[in-house]
Amino acid sequence: MARNDPLALGVFMPNCSNMPSISTHAVVADQWHYTNNERIALLAEDLGFDYLFPVSRWRGFGGDTNYLGTSLETTTWATALLRATHRIKIFSTVHVPLFHPMVIAKIGATLAHISGDRWGLNVVSGWSQREFGMMGLTLDDHGRRYERSAAFIEILRALWDTRGEPVNHSSDWYRINNGVSLPRPARMPEIANAGVSGDAQAMTARLCDWSFMSGASIEALPKLVDSISAQAEAHGRRVKTAIFPFLLWRDSEAEAQAELQRIIEQKDEVATHNWLHDISAGSGSFDEFTGNMIAASGGGLPLLGDAEMVAEQLRAIHQSGVDAVMVTLQDYERDLQRFGSEILPILRRMGVTRA
Repeated sequence: MARNDPLALGVFMPNCSNMPSISTHAVVADQWHYTNNERIALLAEDLGFDYLFPVSRWRGFGGDTNYLGTSLETTTWATALLRATHRIKIFSTVHVPLFHPMVIAKIGATLAHISGDRWGLNVVSGWSQREFGMMGLTLDDHGRRYERSAAFIEILRALWDTRGEPVNHSSDWYRINNGVSLPRPARMPEIANAGVSGDAQAMTARLCDWSFMSGASIEALPKLVDSISAQAEAHGRRVKTAIFPFLLWRDSEAEAQAELQRIIEQKDEVATHNWLHDISAGSGSFDEFTGNMIAASGGGLPLLGDAEMVAEQLRAIHQSGVDAVMVTLQDYERDLQRFGSEILPILRRMGVTRA
C-alpha cells in the first residue's frame, strides 16, 4: 500500500545509556547526556526531521553494560528540548502505573503551553517487573494493563477537551470527581502507544493517534499496518504508524554486515537475557525477535548496506504503509550528520520525504 504523504522522519533519542545496542562494541559513553541530546535535537531540526521520541526507563538490565540503566526522565527532558528547538515535535514517554492521569494532564498542558503545542505523549502500559518491583509495584496481567491504559487516556482526553466539562470517572484504578485541569492545550496533544499485541492494537485503534510498532522484517510491516488501520477504521478513526529502524551503513554492504557482526560478537549476554526475559514475560511486542537481533539493535529493525541500499529500504518501509520512522543510530551525532549528507539527498530524489 503506497502512501501519498511523504515519509515523516524522527529520531528515537539516546536519552538512556548504551543506546541502541546491547553490546560493548563502539559504545558512545556520554551520548545520553543532556548536552549531547540537545545537539542531536538541533541537528535533527536543521535536517528537517519532524519528531523526537524518547525511551523511558527506571532501571537497567544488568550485565557489563547495564543497558539503559542511566536515563533522563522524559517530561523534564522534553521541557528543555522544547525550549531549545523551534519547530520539531517532541514526545515524552510515561509509564501508566507511575503517574496519575491528572498529574500528566497538568504536565502535558504546561509543555504544550510553553512550546506552541509541539508536545506529544507516548503511553506505555509497563512490562518489566524488575523495574516496577523496586518501587513495590506489581504489574497487572497483560490485558488488564491495557484496560488501565485505556482509562488513563480517556481521562487525559477529557481533561484536555476544550469544551471544559468537569470530568467524572470511576474504574478499578481511578476515581475522578468533577475533575478539571487548567490550562488546557490549545490543540489535543498527539498520543502514541508502543505495542503490537492484540490488546495493544485494540486500545491504540480506539484511543491513540500513533501506533509505534516493532516489525521483524520489512515484509511483515503491511500486515501490521493493515491490522491497526482496519481496527481504527471500525471506530471511524485514522491511526498513523511508526517504526524505529536501526540504520547501519558503510561504503559497502559487506562492511555494514561486518560491523553488525562485531556488535553481535560483543553483545552483553546478561543484559540481553534479562531484556528478553522481561519482555517475553510482560509484552507481546517482540515475539519474533532473536537474541542477536535484540542485542544488535535494541529491538529496532536493522537496515544495512550502503547509503543507496538503506534509502531503498526506507522507501520500501514507506510503501508498506508506515507513516514515520524514528531512527536509531550507532553514534547519533556522527551518523545524523552522515544521514544528512549521504542518505537524505537520495530520499529526496526518490520523493520519499520532504525533509
